[in-house]
Amino acid sequence: MFRSKKSLAAALAITGALTGKAYAEAPDAIVTPVMTKALADYPGKEAMMITVVYPPGSQDPVHRHHAHGFIYVLEGSIVMAVKGGKEVTLTPGQAFYEGPDDVHTVGRNASQTKPAKFLVLLLKDKGSPVLVPEK
Repeated sequence: MFRSKKSLAAALAITGALTGKAYAEAPDAIVTPVMTKALADYPGKEAMMITVVYPPGSQDPVHRHHAHGFIYVLEGSIVMAVKGGKEVTLTPGQAFYEGPDDVHTVGRNASQTKPAKFLVLLLKDKGSPVLVPEK
């Protein structure tokens, strides 16, 4: 769906604008598309890989991906949780999974002074949005 870094960044910026003042006050995450690949063995599906950098104090709005999401921490420390699950703090080399029906309730940098970077692999319907705000 996203053909460029600018369109992905614009979609995430709009998402941030729709989620309220608390999110708007936090530093924006920096999302960089790595690749998108149609999955020939799974018609109608694609894999999308992105990196995300959370500046110090950065946090995500509550959202869904409607995808299988695999998160792998590269640098720093992040806090993740889905609705009904426990918050977990992840450090480099640790991973987190969220399913297509999960609501991502917590996604933030664990540090107020150091950035965090992670890799995300999404297995999703071809052309579907990366992130859908949860009301």
